[in-house]
Amino acid sequence: MFRSLRQRLLPLLLHSPSRLPASHTSSVFSPFRHLSTTASTISPKPFAVEDYLVTTCGLTRAQALKASKRISHLKSPSKPDAVIAFLSDLGLPRSDIAVVVSMDPRFLCAKVEKTLAPRVAQLSDLGLSRPQIASLVPLALGSFRCKSLGRNLAFWLSAFGGSFEVLAMALRVNRGLLSAHIERVAKPNLALLQQLGLSARDFSKFHPRVLNTSQNRIQDAVMCIDEIGLNRNSTLFRRALVMFTLLKQEHITKKFEALWMLGWSKDDARMAVRKMPCILGMSIARMVRNLKFLTRDVGLEIPYIAQRPVLIKCSLERRLLPRHCVLKDLKAKGLLNADVDFYNTVTYTDKKFIDKFVLPYKESTPDLGGAYFA
Repeated sequence: MFRSLRQRLLPLLLHSPSRLPASHTSSVFSPFRHLSTTASTISPKPFAVEDYLVTTCGLTRAQALKASKRISHLKSPSKPDAVIAFLSDLGLPRSDIAVVVSMDPRFLCAKVEKTLAPRVAQLSDLGLSRPQIASLVPLALGSFRCKSLGRNLAFWLSAFGGSFEVLAMALRVNRGLLSAHIERVAKPNLALLQQLGLSARDFSKFHPRVLNTSQNRIQDAVMCIDEIGLNRNSTLFRRALVMFTLLKQEHITKKFEALWMLGWSKDDARMAVRKMPCILGMSIARMVRNLKFLTRDVGLEIPYIAQRPVLIKCSLERRLLPRHCVLKDLKAKGLLNADVDFYNTVTYTDKKFIDKFVLPYKESTPDLGGAYFA
């Protein structure tokens, strides 16, 4: 019986499909043909990260091109859509979302439920309002996704006297505060600054990078300040500390050497820095150009300049040169005493200078104003 059954079925199993009845062929193969046809007609386009950043996140094409390289692994808009929806619900305007995505594209890869929502809960527990939390996102960027955000923010809030506004001001200049190691960096630095009579609030508006820099650099800076003779109780001590801490020692040395090459004594150089530490932040080229003009063209002596280092810091094109030309013309025509103090005229506001040295001589020297405003 089995043999006869096999003999009847074998020809059917081995029969060519092309010879099967048309209706039978259709019933067997049509599902696969339908799937193939459907896949070819509605296959989705691949996710274009760069286009998404422009159309959905508000980035410029140039920003999107740069940012897309860091999230090129994204194959779907589902996760970025969830992040943007979360930020919008938090209260971030489209412009702030664009800032966040442009500066930290990987923010779009964050998990809303496991990462972003818990961070918001942490900050709410610290007493921050939703508008404050929203304003913190573009300031914190990557730090907003870290589990340590709540702990670090609580520390800096305390250091800045509990004022979120003061902390936000510091973060606008130095968002690295939120990623600084509290025990190894922040606490030792604040303890050292406290010994110097300073606190975190002293740096909220003025270079808060000192707060999370190397403690050794702060100590070296204090030694340099002592060497130039600036009293630690001086109101300029904080500014000097910033300059000597944030600038590399070799850069500071080169600037002192530039002064010595121009004929400055060490005492004159120290006096100028002591009176105005921010001149160390100038480029050597600009410093040399201004000093050559003051000594060669204006005819000032080095000790005079050292006592008034603001002259070095002034813009040559916008202040020193125009005012020197006006004074020079007036003196050449005998309209101004030769002993007019150049420093005093430089410190005048534009209005005061014009009222005193341009308008009174408008009729006798009609081209004077043109020389000044050129």
